[in-house]
Amino acid sequence: MRLKDLKAQKYLFQSIDKQIVKTMTHKETAKQIWDAMRSKYQGNVRVKKAQLQRLRREFETLEMMEGESINEYFGRVLTTSNEMKNYGEDMNDVKVIEKILRSLTERFNYVVCSIEESKDTDEMTVDELQSSLLVHEQKFSRRTNDEQVLKMETNVIGRGRGRWRGSPARGQGRGRGRPRPDFDKSTIECYWCHQLGHFAYECTGDEKPVNFAEFDE
Repeated sequence: MRLKDLKAQKYLFQSIDKQIVKTMTHKETAKQIWDAMRSKYQGNVRVKKAQLQRLRREFETLEMMEGESINEYFGRVLTTSNEMKNYGEDMNDVKVIEKILRSLTERFNYVVCSIEESKDTDEMTVDELQSSLLVHEQKFSRRTNDEQVLKMETNVIGRGRGRWRGSPARGQGRGRGRPRPDFDKSTIECYWCHQLGHFAYECTGDEKPVNFAEFDE
């Protein structure tokens, strides 16, 4: 038994950092070395419970932030859940999946409903959920880019019969299209009254030229 104990001490000393070994040389048995290492790196039961409570609160308050990507949010959730596992908490995939589904941003609401109705979350893995959400995130990004391009094109086409304040030529900025209702006209100058905020066809001034209809044609 003494030879077995010495052999166990040898294995322990080989796996411990040299600086830590110096603090263990006075231990007489492998059991004493093991207990000392457990106290140093795991702490006692009270410390473990306190750490676990802190991680539980952190896990429950986790929410996806606006502008945060799926990969970034999954990373935060899985980091916390893995720490909880290290302290003895039973963290299976179902708990992690349910947490993620109820804490995503509002733009994923219909995706969450679709997943919950079409798939059994008890049988789903975290990797499958992440893959599915990444596909939808890519669709959101592509749709947002398309909307931005369309808005820019509409703003250019919909400048109408007016000119931007400070434009070099009076005829620039003309177009046959009418702008959208939400188009910002604060920088538009009317051709007739030269006031800002409206186009010529919207002008209510009394001194419009009599040949306005002919000019418009």
